[in-house]
Amino acid sequence: MGEMNPVKGMRDYLGEDMRLLRRIEETFLGVASLYGYEEIETPILESVELFRRGAGEGTDIVRKEMYELTDKGGRPLALRPELTAGIMRAIMTGKLHSLPDMPLRLSYFGPAFRYERPQLGRLREFHQFGVEAVGADSPALDAETIALLMTGFRLLGFQGLRILVNSLGDKESRDSYREALRDYYRPHLGEMCEDCQERFRLNPLRMLDCKVEGDKALAKGAPSLQDYLGEKSRARFEETLKILDGLGIPYEIDPGLVRGLDYYSETVFEVHLLSPSGKDYGALGGGGHYGGLLKELGGPDLPGVGFAIGAERVLALMKELGLGEEEAGAIEVAILPVGEDSLPYAQEVSYLVRGMGFSAETPLRAGKLSAQFRRAERKGARIALLLGEEEKEGRKVRLKDLRSEEQEDVPLSELEERLDRIFEEEEEHGHED
Repeated sequence: MGEMNPVKGMRDYLGEDMRLLRRIEETFLGVASLYGYEEIETPILESVELFRRGAGEGTDIVRKEMYELTDKGGRPLALRPELTAGIMRAIMTGKLHSLPDMPLRLSYFGPAFRYERPQLGRLREFHQFGVEAVGADSPALDAETIALLMTGFRLLGFQGLRILVNSLGDKESRDSYREALRDYYRPHLGEMCEDCQERFRLNPLRMLDCKVEGDKALAKGAPSLQDYLGEKSRARFEETLKILDGLGIPYEIDPGLVRGLDYYSETVFEVHLLSPSGKDYGALGGGGHYGGLLKELGGPDLPGVGFAIGAERVLALMKELGLGEEEAGAIEVAILPVGEDSLPYAQEVSYLVRGMGFSAETPLRAGKLSAQFRRAERKGARIALLLGEEEKEGRKVRLKDLRSEEQEDVPLSELEERLDRIFEEEEEHGHED
């Protein structure tokens, strides 16, 4: 049998990459819970029609990037290319839209699949974190969602963040603007890429987002959507910006920001990262307000606002910027058996310690104590528990504080209380060294 490699654009996770992926997930889900969001998980396989109606026929995702298949019953299915449409379907099937308290706040983290050219931070199987707040139409909710996005990145250690914002206006604003764009692009259509010729027919707003150099230059001369905003949309956008000002969140209005999905309306946004030297690392994630998405799927016409980030892109930047180095598989308590006869007791103690809520490794052999101490140091342990014949017979441990070098004998019955006190003091006083 020849060499077996992962499918192109898909990868394994282990070591630092796995730790960083988990850290991104836990950080953002934790921040979302602080904002009152409840986690939801939807199936990876859904009907093709869900994404055609949800993401939009005119999007690159639906036209070119979906992994489609037919099951044994002849049903057309797709691996989800994004998670918002599935969440809307879950709201429908669970009748969550009829709950008395709105908005409905949902957060998620999970894999998605797109058949696109693999590149740095972009894979064909990737992980998305995102939130959806459904059932309320408020500039304050738009600003709160942006604040949640920024808080997550700041807690991961990112600095130099800024938000690009734009308003796509209401349906009337966008309809007028689409016609203005078609009038602008029509004389140039023959010299534009094939994708843009298709976008011209389906959704000309997407032409502004084209990455082909000639088309990018042409987009700079296009009419501005800001000139087509109705008074209501303009006032709504200005209220969102006023709230961001009050929160001290830096933003920049970008008239060319349209986002990639057809369902967006009113305020849209992206978070960008600038290095101290001024290098723009590009978008780390984005989203916006939407209306009509639930209605498109056969439900009530409820507005919403949400965003998504690609975890692989964030992971790659954390490694480049050195934001993940302290996460080297740390443990809190090192279990050190003294002699092979102490191994069964050491394994019992490690099981008990983890049951107390502290991280520890179960030793599989009793090596030299000096080597065990070195491993404990590499793992970042604060406490070492030495376990020999005397400790085993006395149902106790020799506890050594690896910071102060102090040692004491602690009965197993008192160990949880002693560890709690040590780690509570550490949280209160921080690291003295």
